[in-house]
Amino acid sequence: MKIAILPGDGIGTEIVAEAVKVLNVLDLQFETETALVGGAAYEAHGHPLPESTLKLAKEADAILFGAVGDWKYDKLDRPLRPEQAILGLRKNLGLFANFRPAICYEQLVGASSLKPELIAGLDILIIRELTGDIYFGQPRGRRTAVDGHFPGAEEAFDTMRYSRPEVERIAHVAFQAARKRSKRVTSVDKANVLETFQFWKDIMIEVGQQYPDVELDHMYVDNAAMQLVKAPKKFDVVVTGNMFGDILSDEAAMLTGSIGMLPSASLNSSNQGLYEPSHGSAPDIAGKGIANPLATILSAAMMLRFSLNQAEAADRIESAVQSVLAAGLRTVDIYSEGTTKVSTREMGDAVVAAMTKTTIKG
Repeated sequence: MKIAILPGDGIGTEIVAEAVKVLNVLDLQFETETALVGGAAYEAHGHPLPESTLKLAKEADAILFGAVGDWKYDKLDRPLRPEQAILGLRKNLGLFANFRPAICYEQLVGASSLKPELIAGLDILIIRELTGDIYFGQPRGRRTAVDGHFPGAEEAFDTMRYSRPEVERIAHVAFQAARKRSKRVTSVDKANVLETFQFWKDIMIEVGQQYPDVELDHMYVDNAAMQLVKAPKKFDVVVTGNMFGDILSDEAAMLTGSIGMLPSASLNSSNQGLYEPSHGSAPDIAGKGIANPLATILSAAMMLRFSLNQAEAADRIESAVQSVLAAGLRTVDIYSEGTTKVSTREMGDAVVAAMTKTTIKG
């Protein structure tokens, strides 16, 4: 098993270090190789996704990714910005299915801004199509950029598009995932306004006929955004396009109390995957040792389960995270009165301690 380690920028280096520490506790034979990506790669190589990094990613069985981006790169032409690295990896590796679970741990019910009765026991899986939609539609509006902006331009445009195979394959992923859960799929679209999403909805209905045991319903994205706050537990599996999925998954993440708790997996048809926390690079807190590494550690567990066929090892990590939370240890984003505030490194150490059955202080 070969794992490509791509820490990236900001807090990426700190949180990935803790996830690697946790992986190293496991009695598994795997090889790791680290490479630059994002702003760090731009500084060293003049491009956010150098050929050497892309080559490593293609050769690996799985990729553990931190985060990319920093405000200082906002003036770069768009193809050179750090965020283009993650788009390039998705496209080059065919990572079309993004799994973003939003689970509210019992110990963190009080950390959510919603009433406990609304989110206690929350377990949603958002499946976001990842390589189509407006982020990749062609042609895209381009003008000669100055410091990453378009002075004097009269218009700009991005084209929203989907092909039948793209929608069909993400539909199958959603229905198959639902069969392992509560057998309910909500397809989120904007079919009342956008032809692209009437096309999406039609195909979802067609594919759904192949899964008579799974209930399918449809919801406009604006209503879905409202219902996630009003009655989030009514959802089980949510499937949607790239842009809507980007927005809704971040909204769902905050239902759990902190986006610092939410892992994600991006898979291709061969189950090769890129695993990353749902949050960003947070340059404002980078280097302070206060970032929450649990989303990255849980992403490593998803990597073991989906790409490396090591379900027992994944269970072991997830159980350790539960133990650490039960012991009352909290990074600042999930801290509350009566719990113990710990640093990024201390949280990683606590997960290792739980896995090795040593004492957890709390």
